[in-house]
Amino acid sequence: MKTDILQHNLVPEHTILSEEEAQEVLEELNVRRDQIPKILPTDPVVKAIGAELGDILRITRKSETAGIFVAYRVVRE
Repeated sequence: MKTDILQHNLVPEHTILSEEEAQEVLEELNVRRDQIPKILPTDPVVKAIGAELGDILRITRKSETAGIFVAYRVVRE
């Protein structure tokens, strides 16, 4: 039986941003794509959602102290 890692309670929600959404985030944060922390293309979640090199992911975590915490990662080696 294969386990769907995206359904695991410790794996936060990962969303691939459209190019328009990615540009908005870059402008809002006043950063370049290469300044965003990376996530490897070999990461199991990256593989599971079909993200490709250069994609920016929005990672939404639920936190007892912060409520909802959003982080961004770019897929790169």
